[in-house]
Amino acid sequence: MREIVLDTETTGLDPLAGHRIVEVGCLELVNMVATGLSFQCYFNPERDMPTGAQDVHGLTEEFLSDKPLFADKADELLAFLGDAQLVIHNAQFDLGFLNAELERAGRARIANPYVDTVSMARRRFPGQRASLDALCERFGIDNAHRTKHGALLDSELLAEVYLELSGGRQRDLGLAPEMTGTATDGTAAANNRPVRPARPHMVSTAELAAHAEFLKKLSDPLWSKA
Repeated sequence: MREIVLDTETTGLDPLAGHRIVEVGCLELVNMVATGLSFQCYFNPERDMPTGAQDVHGLTEEFLSDKPLFADKADELLAFLGDAQLVIHNAQFDLGFLNAELERAGRARIANPYVDTVSMARRRFPGQRASLDALCERFGIDNAHRTKHGALLDSELLAEVYLELSGGRQRDLGLAPEMTGTATDGTAAANNRPVRPARPHMVSTAELAAHAEFLKKLSDPLWSKA
């Protein structure tokens, strides 16, 4: 199964108030394993950068001024997403911004199925913090290098969190493909190892005789009182 872990950085909290996407970061998973393929791009938001947003991700107006517009990269992003299931932390936020940008660029809204890892975390740990940092701490995922939010870095951390929320690294007990019967491409793998004959479990005549001799040595056994 192909999935895309996705994150965005923005100029604010509400696309309907004129806030824009300034970064998108995605990475590909196939059968819950990162393939090494990713998509990352900064965008010129065509507006100012509020101080509060800059404090979160560190992206300045000056840095973004020569970056492409979202519309210029929309087709490339959509091609990378394909029809994969999306994995997003607080999905309504990111999808709201992505769909606003796509509509502005004259593209169709995203219709991919998606998994919201915030909802997953709240179901698994009701009443507990569900931020990405909190989940990294809970699962022992090293995020010390995350001094600022970054879309691709956050996607990489989220991929690890998603694996843990989905059952952790013991989902398949870490068995090699030839042990699980699954090839690296997800198809059934041929197992060419020799088949060991089944072990005999019937009691032999010699074992029965030895057991009978042992019983003769017992005095006043419990079963004789039943």
